[in-house]
Amino acid sequence: MRLATASQMVAETATAEAHVECAALTRSFPAVNGTGELPVLGPISLSIRRGEFFSVIGPSGCGKSTFMDVLAGLTTPTGGTVRFEDKPVVGGTVPDGIGAVFQQDASLPWLSVWENIAFGLRRRGTDPVEIKRLVDYALGFMGLTPFAHAYPNQLSGGMRQRTCIARTLVMKPRLILLDEPFAALDAQTRLLMGDELLRLWRETNATVVLITHALDEAAMLSDRVGAMSARPGRFIELIETGWSRDRDSTIVSDPGYGALSSRLWSVLRKESMKALDHSLGTEKE
Repeated sequence: MRLATASQMVAETATAEAHVECAALTRSFPAVNGTGELPVLGPISLSIRRGEFFSVIGPSGCGKSTFMDVLAGLTTPTGGTVRFEDKPVVGGTVPDGIGAVFQQDASLPWLSVWENIAFGLRRRGTDPVEIKRLVDYALGFMGLTPFAHAYPNQLSGGMRQRTCIARTLVMKPRLILLDEPFAALDAQTRLLMGDELLRLWRETNATVVLITHALDEAAMLSDRVGAMSARPGRFIELIETGWSRDRDSTIVSDPGYGALSSRLWSVLRKESMKALDHSLGTEKE
């Protein structure tokens, strides 16, 4: 386990190909009282390596989801830039090659599992023979083949999330953004879904950015974990986990896993207390 300070973050990727690059990135929103702006994010300068599994942790309200929205092109930054594959990400347009899965169940209730997964491909105009090949493969990969003709209301929460992940997977994204995709699941199911996510990552060679509140999840899944400060969210430390690429949930029995989870909490504890003060309106000098 190795830590990097904020000043070292760009240098950390000098020997690895950068897939996503943020430079002096900020995002503000209009203040609640209607005067001025509320800084939510940044400044952030960060490079995410091609093919790595990068997790983002931080206290509630620190801007994690806003950060993902900016990376996805769903939100325009107030300042600074984001580049994906050396091309600028412009707010309002999701670049080709980026796929996102959110915490909320985004399955379409009027479509079967098979049709849900095929939805994006059909909108893209993909050949029907290729759609069938890709959807059938994704169903098998995600363990959903027996439920291909079921509807979302007939599935568990985990199966619906697998459907959403499969719908993203068939579009062959090179960057997969995940915002708390397993938050509504029980602990055991989360571990198993983590195994499937790692298998997907290895299979596709995609870069994965995961937003999570669960420190144990970040410790298990990641190559690197970025810890954010209280609002406005900045990356205060990057932690290299040192895990092998073929890891799975059995890693939770490794002594290093407990030490890593503990280290993540020690990094975030002070920031979480600051965030609590913000929410209670009792921020101290």
